[in-house]
Formats: sequence, C-alpha cells, structure tokens
Amino acid sequence: MERIIVQKFGGTSVATESLRECVIRHIERAMADGYRPVVVVSAMGRAGDPYATDTLLELVGAGQETGERDVDLLLACGEVISTVVLSRELKARGHAARALTGAQAGIITDGRFGDARILRVEPKRVLAALARGEIPVIAGFQGESQDGEVTTLGRGGSDTSAAAIAVALGAELLEVFTDVDGVKTADPRLAPQAVTLEVATYQEIAELAHFGAKVIHPRAVEIAMKGNVPIKIRQTTSDAPGTLICDGAWSGGIERPAADRPVTGIAHVSGVCQAVVSPPAGEPAAVRLFTRLGEAGISADMIHVTPERIAFIVDGKLEKRLKGILEDLGWPFEVTAGLAKVSAVGAGMHGVPGVMARVASALYRAGVEILQTTDSHVNISCLVHAAKVKDAVLALHQEFGLEQQ
Repeated sequence: MERIIVQKFGGTSVATESLRECVIRHIERAMADGYRPVVVVSAMGRAGDPYATDTLLELVGAGQETGERDVDLLLACGEVISTVVLSRELKARGHAARALTGAQAGIITDGRFGDARILRVEPKRVLAALARGEIPVIAGFQGESQDGEVTTLGRGGSDTSAAAIAVALGAELLEVFTDVDGVKTADPRLAPQAVTLEVATYQEIAELAHFGAKVIHPRAVEIAMKGNVPIKIRQTTSDAPGTLICDGAWSGGIERPAADRPVTGIAHVSGVCQAVVSPPAGEPAAVRLFTRLGEAGISADMIHVTPERIAFIVDGKLEKRLKGILEDLGWPFEVTAGLAKVSAVGAGMHGVPGVMARVASALYRAGVEILQTTDSHVNISCLVHAAKVKDAVLALHQEFGLEQQ
C-alpha cells in the first residue's frame, strides 16, 4: 500500500524562487522517506505581491459592478499560477509533476461564493496522476460547486483544501509549511520565552487557532481530526520537526502526560468590544437579540446570559453595526471597546481542580483586571483591557511554566 503524504505550502513559502527551492527540497525529502507526495499550494506572497489574493482583489475594487461569481473566478487565479510555477520547477529538477485546479482535484463545494464549504472530494485525477508516477500540485483555497461554478473557500481555505484532500486519499500525514517553526506556546511578540510545542492534540490546536493562533485554520484541524490524519506544522526554511498534531497521549515516541500539563498554550485576540444588555423581564430576549445579530452577520462570543442581563463580545470592527441593532431593540445597553480576549488552552485541564484559581491569581498579581470569563473542558478565556494583553499573556505563560516544554 502506498504511503501518501499531503504537503501544503502557504503563500510566503512559494513567494520567491529561493523559497520554492526549499519547497522542492521538502518534497524530495518526503520521497526519499518513502512517501508519495501530493502538494497543495496557496497564491504566491502576501498583500502587495503581484499574484497574492489581496492584490488580485484590488484589481476589481470593492464596487458592486463585479459580482461574487466573477470575484471568485479572479481570486482562484492566484493559486493556479502557483501550481503551474511549482510544477514547472519540479519538472526542471527531473520530477514528473501535474498541476491541477481545485476542481480538477475533485473538490466539490456547496456553491457559496467567497466562503464555500467542502461537501466531498472525488480525487480520481489525483489518484491517476499518482498512478502515472507524477507529483500532483493542487491549487488550494478553491473548488467547484455541483453546478460547475468556481468557488473559493474563504480564510484558511488552502489549509482546508489540504486537510480534505489528505482525508480523501487516506494520507499517512499532512504537513503544513509556513514561516514559523511550529505552534508556539504563546505569541513570541508578547512572550519572548515562548517555545515550540513538540506535540499537541487536535482539540488543543483547534482551540488555540480559534482563540487567536494563526498557524493553521481550525476548520482544517477539525477535518483532519475527523479523518484521523496527523498534522505536522513545519517551517519552510528549516528541517526542524515542527509540531505534531494528533489524537491521544502517544505518538511518534513522544508521551503526553496530560495531567502533568493542564495548559498547553496561551492565545489572544485583540480588538474586541463587549456589550452588556439589560432586557425587559418576560421577553425571550436572548432569542430576539441573537437572531438579530445572526441576520446582521455578527458572531457573538463569550456569551453570558442571566435573567437580568446578557453579556457578550464581538469583533471591534462591528461595533457601529452592533450599536445600531441594540438601539433598534430599545433596551438599555453599554458597549465597551478596546478589549482583548486571552485564553489558556489545554486538554489536561479537564477535571483538574484549581486551574481557574491559578489563572485568576496570576492575572491579579500582574495587575490585570478580569472583565468577564468563559470556560470549557479545554480552555479558560478572560476578557481584559487591550492595554494589558501583554501582561496577561506573560503572566499566564509563566504561571503554567510553558517555557519549560
């Protein structure tokens, strides 16, 4: 049985010829290790670079003259260009390669332009390329609706593409290459002593990604978890092993004694605002409020509901829209901007007493006021003033000894 590995390379990984040389070395290393590589690529570079997604979007501007369908057709070009360039360079190195669009790779979506969801993957052409001894190089971030329209997958779409393809092929491993050497215990810009995690569970990484860590999209983690495909987060310009994401306490000879490590990492999201609403008694207030928010495209987080008040946070960019809805409802409310959410994440905290007390004590000692909290089996989130976010991250990182991973 063939050992298939899916290797996803982000936009910065394929941005220049020298970086693509690193990409090819990783592909060749996988082949030397006995794998059949399937490659998924993003558009080259970042905003401002000629073929980056944001740059392509600037070509048509924000006007309504260009419909969603045409915007998706345009945006899909960036990844297609990457596939052709990388496959040509692989051929120049003596490797048979086959460039494929997302549609040609069999990614079938629900047809929502700009933020489509993958319904299934029919990888017949990918398997045919492998059977011919070719390296499939697939355009991430895109697929095809059931009626044949090109659709893009939204933020993190190339990660999602790679995970879905890996599951469909029964891959042994999904490698995601980026510009950092794995998942850190915290943002190094706030906690310079942050270290790279050797191994973590799917759930921990999904939570860290959801709560602010940007190394991989949480949707991709969820897809890989359902298909039981391990993920490695690695750096394009390094041979370091990176972070292994898998299920269970044992993998690759590394033991994860969860009870000894209640917290795996600290994540944060800045630029949020808090709403505190005091609805009249006797009304299904929460239903009315969250229905209106949903209709307006506003996602609420850290929701806390009592008979007297409803508290929640939203992205600070939506503050004006939020206030308009609350004013229309006519209930007393207060909106506070300039806040941040700081989250301690770890599968090992489930059932362990005293973790919340340690979080609260560490923040108190650091002079950080806690405005609101939420928790689950794998995370404790605290709402704090944005000016104190660095103090909060540092305090929690030190409290749980994360620099000693």
